[in-house]
Amino acid sequence: MCGFVGFISNRLLEPNNHKQNQMVERTNIITHRGPDDAGFYTDDTIQFGFRRLSIIDLEGGHQPLSYEDDRFHIIFNGEIYNYVELREELVKAGMSFKTTSDTEVIVALYAAKGPEAVKDLRGMFGFVIWDKVEKTIFAARDPFGIKPFYYMETADGLFFASEKKSLLIGADPAPVARKALQHYLTFQFVPEPETMAENIKRLTPGHYLIKKVGEPIEIRPYWQPAFRPVQQNLDEASRAIRDVLRESVKIHMRSDVPVGAFLSSGIDSTSIVALAKEFHPGILTFTVGFESEGYNEIDIAKDTAEKLGVENIHTVVTPEAFVKELPRIVWHMDDPVADPAAVPLYFVAKEAAKHVKVVLSGEGADELFGGYNIYREPLDLKWFKKVPDPVKKWMKAVAEKLPETMKGRSYIIRGCTPIEERYIGNAFIFDEEEKRLVMKHHRDDEAFTDVTRDLYREASDYSEVEKMQYVDLHTWLRGDILVKADRMTMAHSLELRVPFLDKEVFKVAAELAPELKTANQTTKFALREAMRGIVPDSILFRKKLGFPVPIRVWLRDTLYDWARNIIRDSQTDEWINKSYVYKLLDEHRAGYRDNSRKLWTILVFMLWHQIYIEKTIQIDNGAAAVRS
Repeated sequence: MCGFVGFISNRLLEPNNHKQNQMVERTNIITHRGPDDAGFYTDDTIQFGFRRLSIIDLEGGHQPLSYEDDRFHIIFNGEIYNYVELREELVKAGMSFKTTSDTEVIVALYAAKGPEAVKDLRGMFGFVIWDKVEKTIFAARDPFGIKPFYYMETADGLFFASEKKSLLIGADPAPVARKALQHYLTFQFVPEPETMAENIKRLTPGHYLIKKVGEPIEIRPYWQPAFRPVQQNLDEASRAIRDVLRESVKIHMRSDVPVGAFLSSGIDSTSIVALAKEFHPGILTFTVGFESEGYNEIDIAKDTAEKLGVENIHTVVTPEAFVKELPRIVWHMDDPVADPAAVPLYFVAKEAAKHVKVVLSGEGADELFGGYNIYREPLDLKWFKKVPDPVKKWMKAVAEKLPETMKGRSYIIRGCTPIEERYIGNAFIFDEEEKRLVMKHHRDDEAFTDVTRDLYREASDYSEVEKMQYVDLHTWLRGDILVKADRMTMAHSLELRVPFLDKEVFKVAAELAPELKTANQTTKFALREAMRGIVPDSILFRKKLGFPVPIRVWLRDTLYDWARNIIRDSQTDEWINKSYVYKLLDEHRAGYRDNSRKLWTILVFMLWHQIYIEKTIQIDNGAAAVRS
């Protein structure tokens, strides 16, 4: 796991130009991604900067790496899990290698196949290859978006980096992108490919980018997730899941350094740990919890670890530590991501980094195997399909006039609302009506449904459960889950690997019929059955907590004054109606309603604004400092 920065110029670069000096600064700001080594490459057109976290081929994996008599140069962030097999095939084809690294396999494969090479890669990656002969860069991002890739086009050329903060150095101050903010307030993250800066984008997962000197960039897809259910019984499905997941865990454990695993209370992480133990009996597991009642998974994780026969190391997060580290957490995110689970993930990664360099985690299981409770909603609402549309329209209008606290109101509204309008992902913070109260510059012609409209069109033939999965794969997974997973682990120079998010695992998951996902009054039904006898029975059908955070409790007491100070001090009056935010906070404290997620979304944006726009909070040497 590493980090890179680069620039391809539209005109010849002069030696020792100012951009070369900036490249060092752009690279150093992401030292946390790779504290083990640094490398640079420059010629009259290209500049590369690289930070390395040594995982595979500790001695020979230095980057930027050259190939074929210096024709090709590559910078690469990630891991290719099938690099051993690919290398053997390339050697048989006459290709030669100077290292045993997966990095050299990528560039050799590209030299042999061109852009088609990316389809053979099994892993997580963001990389850039410079071809000196063709004066062209080829860049790609992995199918699920596990690894980040930012780019910025200017009159001078194309900049690209593993983290957005690298692109902000030496650039004109970027104002807040109003449209991105409007969508953020609904999704709790900025949906890809946009960022909070108008001029910086993210390369879409499953796509590659080609840039020839003096020509515009081309972005093309090479992989697209598709659900194709087949007829199979539960035993067949369970066997296929068990086999492919066991093989994925095995291949994800390829490493020249120690590997551990995160362990929560659910089946996802427990499955990974149980399978990993088959290949590495001494694997260490890591858990985090809070002191507040109902927000602590440590006892469950310890019990699970004991039953699996593995050691569990845990850490408890206090409100004081929470507040102290939050600015640094937001800084690492690049753009605001208001998922409270990022905080415990930061702390458990900090603890894990003391013991190992690589951790396995269970991200992706919910999206692939139907794990969210909301995926059962189509079953709960199925009787509404029998109601004529005019009647549903009338029922919805009547229900919307009822008091919000009235039982059944929400059920009727959801049942009378098409899935394309009611489901936009796992989190739904503010609807357009309330955003008009929150935002100073809300635009009615930029609704949250703009983000998902094309996704629903592409998934028009899917079942409603598959439509929801498809939306989550393209929004929630890549915009929230994987962003916080990458940033919170990389903050501590820890590599995170996600065996569920593997192309071979997806092939099996994509063949599952909807009823094998939400049967038996549960979620991930087929996965649970596949893991029967592998994970403890107490975990098989347990409702997971998923590193829960007590912000609902804390914002009523411990963090109330802190929240008011953030609202007061942030210079976000141009964007946010603070009087409405104070109203949300006081309603929450009084117990009128739970506004914690809405408040958290706004507070994280305000904190991000103080760090990146106002610069009144500076992150330096691992600590946050308020500039006077």
